[in-house]
Amino acid sequence: MESTAPNSTLSNNILEIQDIEKIFNEGKRNEVNVLKGIDFQMQAGQFFALMGPSGSGKSTLLNIVGGLLKSSAGTVKIKNIDIYSLKDDQLTALRGANIGWIFQSFGLIDNLTALENIIVPLNLAGIKDKDAYTRAMELLSLVGLEDRADHFPDGLSGGQKQRVAIARALANDPLILYADEPTGNLDTKTGVEIIEIFKKLTKMGKSILMVTHDVKLAHAADQVFILRNGKVEAEMEI
Repeated sequence: MESTAPNSTLSNNILEIQDIEKIFNEGKRNEVNVLKGIDFQMQAGQFFALMGPSGSGKSTLLNIVGGLLKSSAGTVKIKNIDIYSLKDDQLTALRGANIGWIFQSFGLIDNLTALENIIVPLNLAGIKDKDAYTRAMELLSLVGLEDRADHFPDGLSGGQKQRVAIARALANDPLILYADEPTGNLDTKTGVEIIEIFKKLTKMGKSILMVTHDVKLAHAADQVFILRNGKVEAEMEI
């Protein structure tokens, strides 16, 4: 899939957002301008943290750069492709091939084992049987849970559930991981362990954008963005 913009200048950025704005209820009395011109770029292997007060638009921005919510203005490019210039089926394909999601609530299927939770997205991507099993076991090993393959979610700790969720997010070998409060349901020690996995993944070339309220964990990232009043108010190099 190539960039739809003719004569566009290609960059080495995996993710590039420019002048992103988001207005809810636009033109109505209860109009809310949540994002007011956001810009940043990510390259392979970078780990960014996005912080800000509740209601500042962190999750809204994450959904926009993840191709789930269209912005009111601005562009989002993944591998130099303007994702919102794509048709719905093209955008779906781009998301499936390039983006993995990790959530605070884990999002595991309760009646499937850890292994089966990872096999499901592999099957949806057309990877079946032995190949899916092998790939799923490799991912469980990557997050240190190969000995929990046959455990159901209710038999796993919160940290173990999040490790399975990370492995599942990696099923299709995405370029970018979006993590929305991935340590929000975990104690500090377990949260640090999850961050260490993230840092391991960046050394493998994955790019990670994490929304968090935890200042200590945010400082493990390469760069911290502070979102306030609709803008990136401060950027702290770590």
